[in-house]
Amino acid sequence: METFIGIDLGGTRIKAVEIDRDGNVLQLLNRPTNDGDEGIWKQAVLNVLNDLLVKTNNKKVLVGIAAPGLPDKDNSTIAFMPGRMNGLENFNWTAHLKHSALVINDAVAAMMAEATFGAGVDHKNLVMLTLGTGVGGAILIDGKPYQGMFNKAGHIGHMVIDDEGDCDVTGMPGSLEECIGNCSIQKRSEGKFASTHELLAACKQNDQFAKQVWLKSVRQLALGIASVTNILSPEMVILGGGIAEAGDELFIPLKEYMNKYEWRAGGNAVEIVKANYADIAGAIGAASFAMSKYE
Repeated sequence: METFIGIDLGGTRIKAVEIDRDGNVLQLLNRPTNDGDEGIWKQAVLNVLNDLLVKTNNKKVLVGIAAPGLPDKDNSTIAFMPGRMNGLENFNWTAHLKHSALVINDAVAAMMAEATFGAGVDHKNLVMLTLGTGVGGAILIDGKPYQGMFNKAGHIGHMVIDDEGDCDVTGMPGSLEECIGNCSIQKRSEGKFASTHELLAACKQNDQFAKQVWLKSVRQLALGIASVTNILSPEMVILGGGIAEAGDELFIPLKEYMNKYEWRAGGNAVEIVKANYADIAGAIGAASFAMSKYE
């Protein structure tokens, strides 16, 4: 019997799960990353894996790792992740963990969780957007994650919405990430709000300025999603991340804007849903990715 383990390596927390073939979580661990110290966070990942293995008698262990950055063509390591998590690039996880390990981008991992066990089950073509500090993305085509050349595909957050806007971390002006990511909320709100959570709280108090800022961001998100539907024509778009937790505050105006902007040839509209999994999506998706490669 095989053991499928997924480890989500975030800048703040390491989340790890053991799942069975049906996606049931058999074990769940959550530990601090301490990403400022390379030696500490690498050892922390090894410790988490070993702690999971203590409670399983399975000899065949398959490990998936979700991490920021672009994996290499074999999904054996993160090949490109400048400016964050020193020591992550080209690190040999299989040697370090002493178990076969596959590495996948964290947004792609979140999509794998939803496509395999969550909101996207039984859908072969879908797109996922993770709305948080930044805007991540991932693409599923014919039931398989599409990573593209250099494993860069899916970075929908870096598509241009406003060509006169400020450049994001990749140098793209007015990207979707700049339009709705939490990273730009202080700038978008002229310093009035420190987080999207604060902005939404003000919206609920009928703050007209807050509503103006929020609805502009949702309209720009709709423009981005409508553009994606024109390019990829997915069956479904799944929204995850902290901003998606806004619920009706997000999905009701988003639906109205999609009614305005989406090209619905033959009356067909893309289905937009909230992700089922919250902060363990990356870990579950990493495990399911390892499972799919094994199969």
